[in-house]
Amino acid sequence: MAVLLLQDGRFFYGDIFGAEGETIGEVCFNTGMTGYQEILTDPSYCKQIVTMTSPHIGNYGVNSEDIESDKIQVAGFVIKEETEIPSNWRSRQSLGEYLKEQNIVGIQGIDTRALTRHIRDHGAMNGIISTINSDIESLKIKLTQAPKMAGLDLAKEVSCKNFYQYTQNNNYPYKIAAIDFGIKLNILRLLESNNCDVTVFPANVTSREIINFNPDGVFLSNGPGDPEAVKYGIKTVKELLGKKPIFGICLGHQILALALGAKTFKLKFGHRGINHPVKNLDTGKVEITSQNHGFVVDLDSLPANVNPTHVNLNDNTSAGIRCDEFRAFSVQYHPESSPGPHDSRYLFEQFIDMMKKN
Repeated sequence: MAVLLLQDGRFFYGDIFGAEGETIGEVCFNTGMTGYQEILTDPSYCKQIVTMTSPHIGNYGVNSEDIESDKIQVAGFVIKEETEIPSNWRSRQSLGEYLKEQNIVGIQGIDTRALTRHIRDHGAMNGIISTINSDIESLKIKLTQAPKMAGLDLAKEVSCKNFYQYTQNNNYPYKIAAIDFGIKLNILRLLESNNCDVTVFPANVTSREIINFNPDGVFLSNGPGDPEAVKYGIKTVKELLGKKPIFGICLGHQILALALGAKTFKLKFGHRGINHPVKNLDTGKVEITSQNHGFVVDLDSLPANVNPTHVNLNDNTSAGIRCDEFRAFSVQYHPESSPGPHDSRYLFEQFIDMMKKN
């Protein structure tokens, strides 16, 4: 038996899924019907317990290719029911075996619809999954000691420690410095496919190090935690403004906005899924996007030299900005979108065009 306890006292009993033990994190939900392996390995989910709203998870198993980092990053995993016998020619093991292998605690057999509605009504909050202790009162005590997501700098926990060159072919025409706040592998793959020679730098890289490297463009990656807590990243980006073209995604978008003088705030339950509609304000077209974030840029706080370029149609929050003065732009969602959709891949070409002009 396993139990999931939320910070406000709501609890759910279910079955053990993955490893045995206890884990604490912010409980959130993802509406994707596929892509669970990419979700599990996305560094942006550091310190979060992810609930999948689709009732059957694991039907195509797990393989060695559909990963976004070198390990599972979520704090815990919550599903309605695992498909124990996956069916796919690429599958190498079941989802439950994958979680157990990497010592990730999960729970299944609970009413994920009720849990999702509770989070929508009351907001994302800390929770604890335990397979070794079913005493609610003692679990409550452990939960009170856990820090809340607001104010947490998690980029430093998932970032690389030293810089490294991702691309093996250094004959590509565009030299990119990618700052790793929790970068996903498919971002690196797409940059390379667009003829970029990519070197990845840790989150605490200084502007002097980037300038000495002399790239054609600077990429700001996705990542977990509160963007306002990444003060060193904001400082670096502020000092790079106007010196090199800049493209940011997700946390990178928020850090760019903060460096430009805007503000951010925490959403009630975040945007996490692969079917979020975003309107491109330049073209009027609607893109279906992949998203994973709990914080957003405050549209009302944008300085006069910063233009909104995209807006989330579910709640009219910021989904993209551009500052022509400093040759910088960013989006809140994930245009690299593995496994999909692919509506927003043009943004990588936009970055290339900006470097060409520069």
